[in-house]
Amino acid sequence: MTVAGWFLFAVIILCLILLVSTSISADVVFLGGLTALVVSGIVSPEDALIGFSNQGMLTVGALYVVAAGLKETGAIQLVVNRIIGRSRSIRRAQIRVMAPVMIVSAFLNNTPVVASFIPALEDWARKNRIPASKILIPLSYAAILGGTCTLIGTSTNLIVNGLLIEETTRSIGIFEPGLIGLPCAIVGFIYLVIFGRKLLPMRGSGFDTFKDPREYTIEMLVDDASPLTQQTVEEAGLLHLPGLFIVEVNRDDQIITPVGSNLVLKGNDRIIFAGILESIIDLKNIKGLRAATDQIFKLDASNRERLLFEAVVSSSNPLTGITIRRGKFRNRYNGVVLAVSRNGERIKKKVGDIVLKTGDTLLIEASPNFIEQFKNSSDFYLISSIANSQPPNYAKSGMAWAVLGIMVLTVATGMFSMFQGSFVAAGLMVLTGCLAPSAVKKSIDWTVLLVIAASLGIGNALKVTGTAVFLAHGLMQFLQSSPHLALLGIYLATWILTELITNNAAAVLIFPIAISVSDSLGLQYMPFVIVIIMAASASFSTPIGYQTNLMVYGPGGYYFTDFTKIGLPLNLIVAAITISFVPIIWPF
Repeated sequence: MTVAGWFLFAVIILCLILLVSTSISADVVFLGGLTALVVSGIVSPEDALIGFSNQGMLTVGALYVVAAGLKETGAIQLVVNRIIGRSRSIRRAQIRVMAPVMIVSAFLNNTPVVASFIPALEDWARKNRIPASKILIPLSYAAILGGTCTLIGTSTNLIVNGLLIEETTRSIGIFEPGLIGLPCAIVGFIYLVIFGRKLLPMRGSGFDTFKDPREYTIEMLVDDASPLTQQTVEEAGLLHLPGLFIVEVNRDDQIITPVGSNLVLKGNDRIIFAGILESIIDLKNIKGLRAATDQIFKLDASNRERLLFEAVVSSSNPLTGITIRRGKFRNRYNGVVLAVSRNGERIKKKVGDIVLKTGDTLLIEASPNFIEQFKNSSDFYLISSIANSQPPNYAKSGMAWAVLGIMVLTVATGMFSMFQGSFVAAGLMVLTGCLAPSAVKKSIDWTVLLVIAASLGIGNALKVTGTAVFLAHGLMQFLQSSPHLALLGIYLATWILTELITNNAAAVLIFPIAISVSDSLGLQYMPFVIVIIMAASASFSTPIGYQTNLMVYGPGGYYFTDFTKIGLPLNLIVAAITISFVPIIWPF
């Protein structure tokens, strides 16, 4: 290996050490490593920056926009709620996530599947007090395992099949990978169900809601045509929002308290809630439930244009000492008070009847310019906007599903590539009103894209410097004394490169080596081809080997070592099954 190769190898090892032993973010580590390669002259800027124009990286970016459209319309949340239900058991939740995702990923590219589920599962985890870290790695692993079961389940299978057709004119059948992929998926599923609860960390959004001590009181109304009618309070999910308490239900001048879990909701029921801010926001996002005050309908801005704000009442506020209704709060501020928080005290009154006091924190629904109008006013000590406070646009949920369907159909039929289809779908999400243009930039996780682009650049450096070929050839010379050792060597070489430079690049680099090894030993090439498919897809022990792992890395609050702890045993299990059964299914 050349001096350049040794330097590159040292940079990669240093990056891995920093990821494992420090809290430095992955994007900083990889960009730093890439910078070292450019500054040292090991690779040219063009070769180093190739990842920033990579179609896979750009596709992931476009899919974030598609996923945001599904989230903003409430489309994916409804499906997740039906799939997972109100499960409070981590193991049951993992099963209900993994089973459908594994099946869907066999027939759809697993990247958009994971991208669509991440925001909805984060939201579900918070509401059900389950850490997101317990379900996001299983989400990624289930998508990976499901993708190995068919030819179209992952781009790696399609790339290897294309190389095989060019080399031999033989094509892999659409369900042929499933002969080994399905047993691996079943065993992997069982492994995650048994050990996932213990080996996965307790991090993420599951407990974040308990950090806010402020408690609000809010009155919500069940619409006549609400899907919540004829459901019990528990079935409607109103008992499972963390930090939220149902004070009473007002029905036809009758006050029901305490409220039991079996109480059946009816149209025009007025429900008084007391709880923390995030759960109050969740109430506003439930379809068929709305703030009980009729002042909402008198605001100038439409429902989708309004935002939530918190404002602290100052001693000079003219409404101090009188009720919100008598002070005509809406007329004065063009905003509606939804709830009031007062030093942790539960205020057992309707919002309009609350007498304002200095220091009260008001939850206000108003137009976006509310903060600009009153941030310098002496009426309030402080005004702040609340992120993600717009309710889902349920009217557009059908359109969002249609856009996703168009993307899947056009890609599956070959009309568009995954790259083209994802950008068309992202554009349609904006053009059809499923996602506001201003929300596009915010919906993309730029950290993940930087990690993908930088790791692709480092992977390309392995290729252009000849280091990857040198390492692979060295490994094969050591292990090609027998067919089974050669098969093992191909698997190990593909697996190691996958964890370092992503799956597609590893498959492309190892394929010609595998074909030459099979020829030199006088063996059939199919066992080696199938081993490449499995080793390139079975990337569980690092977050950088597979892009769905990268996508859940940040939202799950994971460390680099979390993937190694849960993923390395799974890697070994899949490797053992593959090496043992591939020569039986596809004889040498």
